[in-house]
Order: sequence, then structure tokens, then C-alpha cells
Amino acid sequence: MLKPYPKEFRDDVIAVARRREAGVTIKQIAHDFGISQTCLQNWLRSDDVETGRKSGLTAADAAQTRELKKRIKLLEQENEVLRRAAAYLSQAQLPGKGSTRS
Repeated sequence: MLKPYPKEFRDDVIAVARRREAGVTIKQIAHDFGISQTCLQNWLRSDDVETGRKSGLTAADAAQTRELKKRIKLLEQENEVLRRAAAYLSQAQLPGKGSTRS
């Protein structure tokens, strides 16, 4: 996997694309910066979401969602262990307590 471009570079390219003059295409800007047109379009789309121009899942929301999914998976695993332990203990032949009354 390729190393991601630095944030400053992405921000600069996005700024140039947003301020482009009439007749200058996204493809030309991408070529000038040595990136693919699709890459630049993805950056612009992500920037639209991050800045609130368009609705969608921000990077912070996506990170939080990933963390919450990890936490849910861990809790489900712990719950399964506890469920199995409870089932085992309920079936075990535990010695009965003797009555202290006569």
C-alpha cells in the first residue's frame, strides 16, 4: 500500500481545485500535481463532508464508529464467555448444603 499524501499537500491541492479558473479542469489540476483525477475527486468529496457542504460521515465519525464496533465485538465475546460459564455452573453437580435444623 502506498504511503498517503501529507495533509498539507492534500489541503493545498484542494484549495487550488476550489479556486480554479473557468476552463481549468479537475483532470488538469490532478495531472499538474502528479495525482490521479479520481484521487482528487475523492479528496474534494471528503472535504465537502468535513466542511459541512454535503452530508455524510466525517473522518471523526468514522473513527468513532470503528472504535464502537470494536468495543461491541469485545463485549459480545465477554458475554459469550459469561454465558458459557453460567451454563457450565448450572449443570455442575455442586454438593448440597446440609440443613442446620433438626
